This record gives sequence, structure tokens and C-alpha cells, in this order.
Amino acid sequence: MLSLLQLCDSNFPMGAFSQSFGLETYLQDDVVCDSESFARWLNIYLNEQLVHADGLAARLVYDAIQQDHPEKVWELDRKLTVQNFAKESRKGTQRMGKQLLSVAAPLYQVPLLGTYSSRIDNKESFGHPAIVFAAVGEHLEVSKEQTILYYLYSTVVGLVQNAVRAIPLGQTAGQKIIYQFQKKLEAATKEIQDLDEMDFGIVAPGLELSQMKHERVSVRIFSS
Repeated sequence: MLSLLQLCDSNFPMGAFSQSFGLETYLQDDVVCDSESFARWLNIYLNEQLVHADGLAARLVYDAIQQDHPEKVWELDRKLTVQNFAKESRKGTQRMGKQLLSVAAPLYQVPLLGTYSSRIDNKESFGHPAIVFAAVGEHLEVSKEQTILYYLYSTVVGLVQNAVRAIPLGQTAGQKIIYQFQKKLEAATKEIQDLDEMDFGIVAPGLELSQMKHERVSVRIFSS
């Protein structure tokens, strides 16, 4: 379990520090401007986009690996990519997935990740961090629930650190938000366990629109 925690470190080199996934659009529109408004945005992002896309995909990937069904993993890789309509967020997620894979594959020696890397090189797959994270968790025999929880946690921590820089928030305010979200992360993990695969890809339109509009913000420090 401790080995998987390494992937949760906000300093892990996967490029999350350069992605806001639409948050910066809300900053420019003055919808998010302080810790309270950021916490509201983060709560929506967690319970809409993360739960129904990355989180559910991580659960399905974990199951597919245990059932020795790699084709299901490649199918989920494609679905995660094509259902992400915002170009910047789609490309940013792919970069994060490839970067995480480039470090995790030699570090953990997960056979599936070697295949995944080859498929990406051959343009047969795209790359997504949720898939890499789930594969590592399953390989290390971390429970499915813990793997999903750690993935959600690492994503939330990365977004909080980006908000600390961008809004800006103080480090103490950022840590308070992370603490406040612990119960929310547990609840989100539980919800993911109860979802049907048909629930995959349900995302709040406002989040998608903000990610699309990010290409046109006048001043920005993030790639998406």
C-alpha cells in the first residue's frame, strides 16, 4: 500500500501542476475567487467529472485486469479519450497519462503497463493516468476501493495546489480544503462502487464548457 502512496505525492513527475481542467476559466470569470468558491467548484468537479469518468474507469480497469480482459482496458482508454470533448483537457490528460506511465512502468514492473506503453507508441491507445494508477494498484494488491480513493485524493490534492498558486490561496487554506474533502472522497469512492457502466461519462455541461473556453482566456498559467 505504501508503494502506491508514492503516486499520490503532488511532486510526482506527471505534469498535473500544469493543468487546471477548466478552473482557470472560472477564475477569469470571477466565479472562483477565494477558498469558499474554490471548494464549491472542487466539490462539483469531484462528484461529477471525477466520479463518472476517471473514478469509474479506474474501477472498471481494476476489474478487467483481475478478469484477464485487457481488451476492456484498451476500450476504456479510448472511451476516456473520445468522451473528453475539450481539446486542451483531452491532450493534457494524455500527456499526464504518458508521463505517469513512463515513470511507473519501470518503477513497478507491471506487465500490462509495458503493453500499454507499446500500444501508445504504435498509436493504438492514447494514455490516461486513471488506467496507469488502477493497474499499479491491482499489481501491488491494494484493494480496489483503496486504489480508487488514492487516485481521487491525488487528483484533488493536485488541483488544490494549483488553486493555491492561481487564486491565490494560502498554504494553510489549501490544507484546510484537503482536510475538509476527506469525507467527500470516501463518499465519492463508495458511490463509484455502486455505479453501473452505463453511468460512465456523465459530466456537468458547465465543466465541459469551461474546459472548452479555456483556449480563449486572455491570461493563463495552465495548459488546460
